[in-house]
Amino acid sequence: MSIADDFDLQNFLPYLLNQAAEVSSLRFQQVYKDRYGMLRTEWRVLFHLGIYGKMTAKEIGKRSKMHKTKISRAVAKLAERRFLTRHRDGADRRLEYLELTEAGQRAYRDLRQVAMEYDSALAARFSDADMATLKRMLRTLASDAA
Repeated sequence: MSIADDFDLQNFLPYLLNQAAEVSSLRFQQVYKDRYGMLRTEWRVLFHLGIYGKMTAKEIGKRSKMHKTKISRAVAKLAERRFLTRHRDGADRRLEYLELTEAGQRAYRDLRQVAMEYDSALAARFSDADMATLKRMLRTLASDAA
């Protein structure tokens, strides 16, 4: 027996955002997976270190909104591939600083170029004004002020 339900999942904003994120990231995901065997969390850690330089896992978590367990796994995999180094703080042994190696920097620069091209291709589907509005609205939704 089916119950009449007027909830429109296809227009539910969190559902739409998730669908758009999945579809728009698939092609780029294939690049970092094929070239470097990376998972999504690994490329996100790589990009944070490539953009911001030396950071702690906690700092990456704050910026990326990724769970610390996922960051820890990604850091271990990137260290295993020799894409990053880990250094304990001399004064506070609880702190571990992460930094890209030369190989990690090369991978970052390579993927950064692909990301920029892919971003441009996605943006080309919209007018400049629509793109600016979309990015502004998404930043609003992504902010902690809800």
